[in-house]
Amino acid sequence: MPFTSISFLGFVAASLIAYYLMPQRFKWMALLVASYAFYMAGGWRTVFYILFTTVVTYSAGMALGGLNAKLSGLPKGSLDNVRIKKLKKLVAAVALLLSFGLLFIFRYWNFTVAAFTSSDRFILNLIVPLGVSFYIFQSVGYVIDVYRGKHPPERNPAKYALFVSFFPQIIQGPIGRFHHLAPQLTAGAALDWTNIKYGIQLAIWGYFKKLVIADRAGIAVNEIFDNIGAQGGTVTAFAVFLYSIQLYCDFSGGIDITRGVAKMLGIEMAENFRRPLFATSLADFWRRWHITLGAWLKDYLFFSLALSKPLVRIGQFTRKRVGGTLGKIIPTSICTFTVYFAIGIWHGASFRFIAFGLWNGIIITSSLLLAGVYTAVKKRLRINNNACWWWVFSILRTSFIVFLGRYMTRAPRFAYGVRMLWRTFTDFNPAALFDGTLLGFGLNGFDMLVILFAALAVIGLEYYQERGGRVRQALEKRGFFVQWAAIVVPLAAIVFLGLWGQTEQFIYGQF
Repeated sequence: MPFTSISFLGFVAASLIAYYLMPQRFKWMALLVASYAFYMAGGWRTVFYILFTTVVTYSAGMALGGLNAKLSGLPKGSLDNVRIKKLKKLVAAVALLLSFGLLFIFRYWNFTVAAFTSSDRFILNLIVPLGVSFYIFQSVGYVIDVYRGKHPPERNPAKYALFVSFFPQIIQGPIGRFHHLAPQLTAGAALDWTNIKYGIQLAIWGYFKKLVIADRAGIAVNEIFDNIGAQGGTVTAFAVFLYSIQLYCDFSGGIDITRGVAKMLGIEMAENFRRPLFATSLADFWRRWHITLGAWLKDYLFFSLALSKPLVRIGQFTRKRVGGTLGKIIPTSICTFTVYFAIGIWHGASFRFIAFGLWNGIIITSSLLLAGVYTAVKKRLRINNNACWWWVFSILRTSFIVFLGRYMTRAPRFAYGVRMLWRTFTDFNPAALFDGTLLGFGLNGFDMLVILFAALAVIGLEYYQERGGRVRQALEKRGFFVQWAAIVVPLAAIVFLGLWGQTEQFIYGQF
């Protein structure tokens, strides 16, 4: 049931009615039924996989909660204390192995087989379950938090199942944390027309980005990439540029729809975008783009690595043998590089995604290692970090680095990505930007203008927010007609300019 279908809008309306008609103590049950109904609409057989993850992680949480209770009354260093700690590690390890094992089978098994053998004998023809990466990461995060004693386990299996399967976020996140999301899901919010209004505004803005911009840009992107080997450098660069616009509006638009639907239910989802268009470094970009994935990897991978015995030993060695700032940051750089390599792998089982992760990891790790040199050069050139021109330059520099990475994420294969990059820098003809060549790929001049002005509207709104503006507060100060114009105007654009019936699945729904 695609978010951009009329059936989904009807489903949301029915879910809202059922939710708010339910007595407060039973509202969460309406959400659970709606979530499983939504999931089954995408293929009832895949329900067994989300149930498997739910049962495994729920059981692990209960077991870890019991062990934590026993551990709290034991003196440190005692035999029972040591035994229970080892048992905790075993329970957590089994849960992670089973959960990530399921993810490996669906996402990485065929890639691994193809990488090590030329035979198709072990290739599996499996349909990847809806949102499998998102609900597994969310569930594993819950297990680790219980293991660490951050919160007690959820004892009600049905309430926990709702946390895993909450339907607005199942396709592409955001990746929720139990302590933030679960209490909201089971609290049973009262009907609040302000939440309804804000939720509608946010969802409409998401549909505007998805239907008016992303899917329109995707027409040309698909047509060019379907025959990318025959394209020159100018057309290739244009396709990657359009893909960058498509990806941003597709993913952020989908998250806006998710958060908007949740807001109508009185649930505040975690922020997943913070205006990455205005990032001033690649590290800053990743702090703004897919925030919940970055936070998950930081909390559960980066710190786990940094505090592990091997990295502690490496840190001791580098501080002693290398010394200085470099010796201190080498262990941090190793952890940082590992995180961005994991980001690449998370996006897909392909060498092009590995290259994408390596690209980001190398740039950000190099920035850490060369931070002192970078600071000294800026000081020597008397560059003011607060100067407007430097801010603009930093944004453009970051956008260019991100743009280069997009060659790999959209290329059919790694080799094509390399060829595309080479062609862009060796066969770029500026005249092709103005001679009508770019209008031969499914988009006419009107479509280009729609993308241009709609994208400028997105940039303008985000610039207003970046400079401290608060859209909701600003609208509240205006009259009734201005507030509803914020709904009616983008809604009209969706109705008259949106590509209903031609839409594709969300790009991040594939991950």
